[in-house]
Amino acid sequence: MRNMPSMTTRFLPGLITLVSAVALWEIGVRLFQISPILLPSPSAVWVEFWKMPAFFLYNAGVTLVVTLAGFFLAAVFGILLAVVIVSSKTLERPVFSALVALNSVPKVALAPLFVVWMGIGPEPKIAIAVMLAIFAIVIDTVLGLRSVDPDMINLARVGRASAWQILTKVRLPCALPSIFAGLKVAISLALIGAIIGEFVGSSSGLGFAILTAQGQFDTPGLFVSLVLLIAMGSLLFNLMEGIERLSIPWHTSVRSH
Repeated sequence: MRNMPSMTTRFLPGLITLVSAVALWEIGVRLFQISPILLPSPSAVWVEFWKMPAFFLYNAGVTLVVTLAGFFLAAVFGILLAVVIVSSKTLERPVFSALVALNSVPKVALAPLFVVWMGIGPEPKIAIAVMLAIFAIVIDTVLGLRSVDPDMINLARVGRASAWQILTKVRLPCALPSIFAGLKVAISLALIGAIIGEFVGSSSGLGFAILTAQGQFDTPGLFVSLVLLIAMGSLLFNLMEGIERLSIPWHTSVRSH
């Protein structure tokens, strides 16, 4: 109950903004009599969703699973790569250069190649989600690991702490704010990667639902998928923010909200 006012303060403005935007959208469509083919009203989108709720929810679930799988792999490998970059002067430049080169390639261009290699299952979508999300995690984690106060590291060395203990007890805890900053960006990028993969080749997922609606000129159905994507992206971001608050409640970035 103690956190109730702060929770209300955090979410009420966003909720009011959302309700106002939906109301203006509905009023604008009705007032200017816009064709549903160009811009359906929120009520039309709602009706369209309830025509086939199982279809939309199933495809949303497929996209969510691919997104979470890609994000998890990106988080694991991204943090490991960041540790390698910070820990090894020999591997720092090759690994970082390879990541920069890979990140420079448009993922839309790589997606068809992944489909050829892996088929139209979830594997190519997960791979694209990983590629899109991993760079932000590596960059922010490297920044966090390098921003640790040198005096703390020297003090640990004086206390005869091993390199592993310095990493796990000093560097990683101090780098958590930067790591979470990268994770919050990466969770949205993983969702984008999953959709890119579904656009290129898929028989399920919200990307597939969008292409199906586009082929049938079903604009309300297309908007249903878009609304579900927006809701999913917002939910995942807020979930990651909630995990951040539980993990580092002591940090100023968390206490200031």
